[in-house]
Amino acid sequence: MENDVAAAPPEGRGSWTRLARGQRILAPREGISAARLRAPGGKETHAAQHDPVPRTVREWLETIIIPRAVRSERTLAGITPEFFISEGALTDQDGHRVGLDDAVIPGGFYAFHKPVPPEPRVPFEIAIVHEDEDLLIVDKPHFLASTPNGVFQRECVVTRMRLERGEDDIVAMHRLDRVTGGLLALSRRPATRGKYQVLFQEKRIRKTYRALARLPVGWRAGDPLPLGLESGEERERRSRLQKIDGERPVREVVGEPNAHTSIRFVRAHGTAGEFELTPHTGKTHQLRVHMNGLGMPLVGDPVYPRDVEPDPYDFSDPLQLLATTLAFDDPLTGRRRVFETSMTLAA
Repeated sequence: MENDVAAAPPEGRGSWTRLARGQRILAPREGISAARLRAPGGKETHAAQHDPVPRTVREWLETIIIPRAVRSERTLAGITPEFFISEGALTDQDGHRVGLDDAVIPGGFYAFHKPVPPEPRVPFEIAIVHEDEDLLIVDKPHFLASTPNGVFQRECVVTRMRLERGEDDIVAMHRLDRVTGGLLALSRRPATRGKYQVLFQEKRIRKTYRALARLPVGWRAGDPLPLGLESGEERERRSRLQKIDGERPVREVVGEPNAHTSIRFVRAHGTAGEFELTPHTGKTHQLRVHMNGLGMPLVGDPVYPRDVEPDPYDFSDPLQLLATTLAFDDPLTGRRRVFETSMTLAA
């Protein structure tokens, strides 16, 4: 089940082709994108191409979609086929509402609106750093998710910005962990989105972070730090990170490195040190794992070195990690663009 972000141009009911990037079957509801489904079968290659095609939409929902959805999302517990065709507004790729007795189109795309319960507001505001016709650059506060994810569908940057701006086309071009603060880039226009997304895909955007990390016990100015960081010169950390299903912490394991971070010691603040971090890869929790692996976990980190399983509405100890700089050559104008956060660490 994916967000409904693309739908093919209409070609008549029952003609199913590859989805055109950036188009939708259903418009977002209350700023939240519809979920997209794909039926088994069809001529195009996809995961369920060779699976048997249920005879009716009801059979498809009851035997495949609902059992799978309930296993993955708690908010869908108790969902019925009737929900899909009523509140869910189940719609096929040609824009037609679907009935439970309708035949399933082999390989067809469908979309529906999932139930989204109310959420307590995360009591922090998004600051606009820059806006133009194509982009919004914002300072994301700590504890606010970047995109709809898990228990936070309404309380995230994308949903808030869509509602506040009345712009359903706003999409995050990258992500920050919910507990990380700082710069987040949003696309406003599908027509130019791809040109900016390529910058992230090809690592042509320089992202710089600042962090406070626990210095070794008893450390004093002039004492050695891991990697020789006490020199104040940039050092490199490369390792292999592995995400285990069902576990929140990411592990560093033996093997070919797949994560690379440049690290520079800036100054000491009592028992904490301020570091500049530049990721060259985008692995989950990469900066946090790399600093923890050096024996200097980030101040306020709820997962490293030990997962304390925090209440998501406990805002008392923010992670001291900020996305401070975004720099890139604009693909539309060719000029260099540099954005700086207005947020600061709690040093």
